[in-house]
Amino acid sequence: MSKASEPTKLHPAFDWHEATRHALASRFMDEMEEKELTPQGVVTYQFSARGHELGQVLIAQLLTRPFDAASVYYRSRPFMFASGLTLEEAFASDMARPGSLSGGRDVGVVFNMPTRGRATVLPMAGDVGSQFTPAAGWAQALRYRVTELGQTDLDGSICVVFGGDGAVASNGFWSALTMATTLQLPLLFVVEDNGYAISVKSPLQTPGANIAANLASWQNLQVWDGDGTKPEETAVLVETAVNHVRSGAGPGLLRLTVPRLSGHSSVDTQAYKSKEELDAEWERDPIVALNRCLVPDVMSKAEWHDLVMQVMQEVSAARHAAQAQPVPDVATVARHVWARPEEPQQVGGLVGEGVHLPTGNSVPHAPEPRRINMIEAIRRTLAVELETNPRCLVFGEDVGVKGGVHAATLGLQTQFGNGRVFDTSLNEEGIIGRAVGMAMAGLVPVPEIQFRKYADPATEQLNNCGTLRWRTNNHFAAPIVVRIPGGYRKIGDPWHSVTSEIAFAHQPGWLLAFPSNAEDAVGLLRTALRGNDPVIFFEHRAMLDAGWARRPYPGDEFMLPFGKAKILHPGSDLTLVTWGAMVERCELALQEVSTSVELIDLRTIIPWDKEAVLASVRKTSKCLIVHEDIGVGGFGAEIAATIADEAFLDLDGPILRLTAPSVPVPFSTDLMEGVVPTVAQIQTKVEELLAF
Repeated sequence: MSKASEPTKLHPAFDWHEATRHALASRFMDEMEEKELTPQGVVTYQFSARGHELGQVLIAQLLTRPFDAASVYYRSRPFMFASGLTLEEAFASDMARPGSLSGGRDVGVVFNMPTRGRATVLPMAGDVGSQFTPAAGWAQALRYRVTELGQTDLDGSICVVFGGDGAVASNGFWSALTMATTLQLPLLFVVEDNGYAISVKSPLQTPGANIAANLASWQNLQVWDGDGTKPEETAVLVETAVNHVRSGAGPGLLRLTVPRLSGHSSVDTQAYKSKEELDAEWERDPIVALNRCLVPDVMSKAEWHDLVMQVMQEVSAARHAAQAQPVPDVATVARHVWARPEEPQQVGGLVGEGVHLPTGNSVPHAPEPRRINMIEAIRRTLAVELETNPRCLVFGEDVGVKGGVHAATLGLQTQFGNGRVFDTSLNEEGIIGRAVGMAMAGLVPVPEIQFRKYADPATEQLNNCGTLRWRTNNHFAAPIVVRIPGGYRKIGDPWHSVTSEIAFAHQPGWLLAFPSNAEDAVGLLRTALRGNDPVIFFEHRAMLDAGWARRPYPGDEFMLPFGKAKILHPGSDLTLVTWGAMVERCELALQEVSTSVELIDLRTIIPWDKEAVLASVRKTSKCLIVHEDIGVGGFGAEIAATIADEAFLDLDGPILRLTAPSVPVPFSTDLMEGVVPTVAQIQTKVEELLAF
């Protein structure tokens, strides 16, 4: 662990006038919000960076390469100013005005910003610790673009991720640290240690209260530790750390001790701190330290005074300009949930890079009559897309040499190399967070989660990915394709046999594919991989090698639109709506029913083909919905409610659902018969409704 030497003058690598201007602007804005705007109700939720300014404004000056990026947190407004954020934008953000970076959609200090000559500021989230793994993903994407795409001009670009001492206890921090050190990524962790996480002191976050000391022996990690309030020391530490990572020597962690001169937020009075603690913190004010260092050697006392007055006037003018902005137009609130071709995002995915793939077609052209199972269909589609798109990469636990626990990636690493198909550490938060960062850096990541239940640790990253385009007002998007096997197979159990698709359907911004057969799997997967929205691609375990699900390979250009159901059997007496593994069971059940039943395979849940279902119900006047997820709050309830709202007068019977009860899938195959809808149960329900 390195300590800074004591230089005799201010570091020449930095523009100290600029650094002072941004530090003062941040300080004056914080004070104005705390003393005036928050008490007046103009700002409703305020987070102060008082005491944190110095290291941030200096680091920003060093991030000047086109693909340098930073992943920030809620005390990073000084860094934002030094990276190009205007004062009016900052005020507009806290006032929730349309001139803010999020258009009033997100908390004022939850920032995102495409590059303005300095770092691209990756979209942050309000979750503590969620900024780390996307930063690791961006750093890995930098490596990928150099080694796999030959973009050697990006060699030396880095990513910096900021966090407080509380965040180092989070899952995301340790996952990102593992990725950065095992892969030797160009990632710099900056921990601003103010000794508190709200009211919880550092010893309860980190043994010994010093993460730098604890990580001093961590392999493949250079660590620096110093005072973030002393201009001379901070400057040396910052430049040394950035240059180390930029040189390709591996990741680093820089701990800067700073005072938190305000409460955690505007509602925190800091009553848990003694007067002695508060006084000691103010004695370390970095603005006072800047004044001591600059006056009179760099500027005169009068010049300092003039600069202070000028910045105060600029802050005041920006406050009034932001306050004069109108409130956001409520008619725009639903914009940017989904991609729109006429409104491309600025950063992220192929669209953000100006890359276009072939559009394909929805007519299958089978090169051979041989029927393949769903596993081969998925593997073959992945191979075609990896060949077609050099920005596409596949990763997850055991997807490399082993070829995945279900063999969907078997042989792909041999064919495309371990730079494009690779294994990850066992951390789903890291798998998804990494994918988000990679997508923002212009790649098409295809992470695999081995089983649906295993996605639970990644819930935070999955949720944030879905809302990313909306939260950033279309500045950023992260169109990843997450492959998730799940559902019952020959046996069940509570850990590997979960579907729970409703959890994903309820998260805004995610498309959800649920193919029932090999042909649909090809078409939907290819559409997902060439699309511009994040997709959950559910691979049902019962269908992976099922004889019923086998189909001829439909060709390398076959693509199916999302939201377009397939009518497997036209009918006039009853509409049967289903998806996934239940399609086969519904078809088998109908073989024993003599009347005319229309069987609809939705194929995608988000979006679902409402028009096809309503048209069928208006024709048949009766509807049964079958799915294997539990009934309480299941997606079948959404379909039923839509039918009741829009086709009630066309009904000639109740809308019925056949679902799992509110229990997990059991291990016993005998018990499983009481949970997963069976062919016999479907047949009975159909006959019951037909007889109504």
